[in-house]
Amino acid sequence: MDDDNQNINNEEQNNETGQDTITRITGMYKDWFLDYASYVILERAVPAIEDGFKPVQRRIMHSLKELEDGRYNKVANIVGHTMQYHPHGDASIGDAMVQIGQKDLLIDTQGNWGNILTGDSAAAPRYIEARLSKFGLEVVYSPKITEWQLSYDGRKKEPVNLPVKFPLLLAQGAEGIAVGLSTKILPHNFIELIDASIKHLKGKKFEIYPDFPTGGIMDVESYNDGNRGGKIRVRAKISQLDKSTLVITEIPFGTNTSSLIDSILKANDKGKIKIKKIEDNTAAEVEILVHLPVGISPDKTIDALYAFTACESSISPLGCVIEDNKPLFIGVSEMLRRSTDNTVELLKSELEIQLEELEEQWHFASLERIFIENRIYRDIEEEETWEGVIKAIDEGLKPHIKHLKRAVTEEDIVRLTEIRIKRISKFDIDKAQQKIDALEEDIAQVKHYLGHLIEYAIDYFIRLKKTYGNGRERKTVIRIFDDIEATKVVIRNTKLYVNREEGFIGTSLRRDEYVGDCSDIDDIIVFTKNGKMMITKVDTKTFVGKNIIHVAVFKKKDKRTTYNMIYKDGKGGASYIKRFNVTAITRDKEYDLTQGKAGSDVLYFSANPNGEAEVVTIHLRQAGSIKKLKWDIDFADILVKGRQSRGNVVTKYTVKRVELKEKGISTLKPRKIWFDETVQRLNVDGRGELLGEFRGHDRLLVINQKGIIKTIIPELTTHFDNNMIVLEKWKPKKPISAIYYDGEKERYMVKRFLIENENKEELFITEHPKSQLELAATDWRPVAEIEFYKPRGKEAKPNMEVDLESFISVKGIKALGNQLTTEKIKNINLLDPLPYEEEEETDPEEMEVVDEENVSSNSEKESDNKNNKEEDDDGQTAIDFN
Repeated sequence: MDDDNQNINNEEQNNETGQDTITRITGMYKDWFLDYASYVILERAVPAIEDGFKPVQRRIMHSLKELEDGRYNKVANIVGHTMQYHPHGDASIGDAMVQIGQKDLLIDTQGNWGNILTGDSAAAPRYIEARLSKFGLEVVYSPKITEWQLSYDGRKKEPVNLPVKFPLLLAQGAEGIAVGLSTKILPHNFIELIDASIKHLKGKKFEIYPDFPTGGIMDVESYNDGNRGGKIRVRAKISQLDKSTLVITEIPFGTNTSSLIDSILKANDKGKIKIKKIEDNTAAEVEILVHLPVGISPDKTIDALYAFTACESSISPLGCVIEDNKPLFIGVSEMLRRSTDNTVELLKSELEIQLEELEEQWHFASLERIFIENRIYRDIEEEETWEGVIKAIDEGLKPHIKHLKRAVTEEDIVRLTEIRIKRISKFDIDKAQQKIDALEEDIAQVKHYLGHLIEYAIDYFIRLKKTYGNGRERKTVIRIFDDIEATKVVIRNTKLYVNREEGFIGTSLRRDEYVGDCSDIDDIIVFTKNGKMMITKVDTKTFVGKNIIHVAVFKKKDKRTTYNMIYKDGKGGASYIKRFNVTAITRDKEYDLTQGKAGSDVLYFSANPNGEAEVVTIHLRQAGSIKKLKWDIDFADILVKGRQSRGNVVTKYTVKRVELKEKGISTLKPRKIWFDETVQRLNVDGRGELLGEFRGHDRLLVINQKGIIKTIIPELTTHFDNNMIVLEKWKPKKPISAIYYDGEKERYMVKRFLIENENKEELFITEHPKSQLELAATDWRPVAEIEFYKPRGKEAKPNMEVDLESFISVKGIKALGNQLTTEKIKNINLLDPLPYEEEEETDPEEMEVVDEENVSSNSEKESDNKNNKEEDDDGQTAIDFN
């Protein structure tokens, strides 16, 4: 109050002096804002750890239970009933109920509840209906162990927390934004949560990962147990329908088909990808057809969809819950442990209440038997007062109650007086004893459960899984993603031009020299006549330096593109030759490839995408007593070093010109390529299975389970189907052997063939729908083992080994082959092949190669090559080319 008076006095003084009024709001901020923030956090946005519900969800579930009669209720009616407990209007309640219903766990729905795949909203609450599911009835409610509180207006009672006996928070997930706080708990798989709970109860380690109703593919390497700072990557499931069509059959969590298609169209408009049209055939399942223009690579487009559209996104989880009216940040494993331990405590409480009730039933059943069997009811016939009746019964019971487990109360005696005469007259001692014996068995059983509580909880979870787990298998595939470099998959959507003399590059210089196609996210590498190099982003017009001699799109980490260069070191200086790669630089920084002396000049330059090394002719100016004015240099004799290396001396004399004499061939090793089965992709990083060493003309052989065979160029962007059964380096002279079932002739056939057209995808089994490939072998001399079915009443025919090379000669790919056997086959197994000495392949381009692994890095300043050198008279080291 004193602070308020001070503020008023300050205001009066300020008004008198003509100054601006200053109003301090510290107290308002502390009280009003923090009260509001606390209310939003606790009562709206963040779920409680005890049951996994936000207040609105808990009140909806409580209302559903109060209305539960086995029939469907209009959602409008449920919403109205919930408003007795939730003071925030029907819209928030209706939206929350639709979200619960769409998760298909706690509520049985009827009508149009919207579609999580397409993003369509639910119908109005008056048109749709709901009731509690059997699972919800079993795991969410237990009134006898529920703690109750008054509703907001004091007229009703509502649960503080519902006694949920299942990790519901993790099964449904939760998302909410409060004031200065948010939560994002991702949904997990029903069956995996139960398995993890059982492992926890058994003291074993467990791991749980999200599972989304939309399916898709997920990389959980950085999930971090759902804690702050974690991240998962999710992708749509995209496959190739044919050469010009892609099909999306599953979408990432957090998207729908409408938003996904919008992102694809937006990327197409920006030129990141190139598509012809999109068809959305989604109904019960996702089916989005992406039609591609002629000449566009499906594999590259798949990567581009992941790089530039909502087909791939990152999700950052944030495990925030309410515990004891305070926010708590914990991981999903700890959430599951706490939920499982809470379930055990709830089961224990239910058993204790059940035991108490059984013991009460046993107590009264025993009293009732004593009361009737000993005809104690006759002792009250002469009593005239109620107190006398009570006392008479009490005295009559005393000789017979020593075996009872508690004392007889007045309430027990009153219950005995309420027994009807008809029941006394029809009382059967044997049936009464049977009832008591059954109760004793039940009591013993419950005590056993309490004594073995963990085993009881495990059985409870196993029963939940068996009863409700059918059809709840994992939908989202877990896989490690390969990183997609956007610059490698972006469509070249613009044209690059150069003004060499003035030193400008850009996409707006249409009157100047055309360089090639590029994208708006590409980097451009530029070399100038004075030996400078720069890398800059694509723009409309950029100055990079006058007298440009080479400009191209820059490929980061490219170890195969080799630059061959001869330059003059300053005015009147010696000439040097060097070869180098450019793998990484600082953008927009000018690099000097010479020794930095004024007047340095590039005499010869070439860029070679596969490390080619040409032969050039050096022409010297006539001066003094120079005898040799012309000779050849082969760049293959020069080692590839860092771009900062000085190079080797060509000559100390003035070079008139350098001419190309002979185009070069690659001096790099054949490229080793591996196949990483985890991500189903090729790589050159040594991950997975080594497929071999590949030169420019080498191809891969691919066979799938449908009997389709093809050869492809081993591009790192290639996608492979899950039904692929053969992937290896193709050797054109090596036959392919196959055993297949011919659906038309209903017999097993054997064939051996060579690929006749390396650019064509072909089916090598018959087209009948029942035809099926049984075995495909690429060994030179394969051997197969045939297992036969055992005929009734006869001995099984012994297994047969078939040498496929001897069985049939190599024929055309369209040949049917020879019949394998007339017997009914059970199994066909491929055995170890017969010995064969493979001839070494000779490559017409084969030559001494430079080992890429020994190429120096860009930052190294290596010394000059000292092999085949002699000391020149001016102290410079020169190669003995003369």
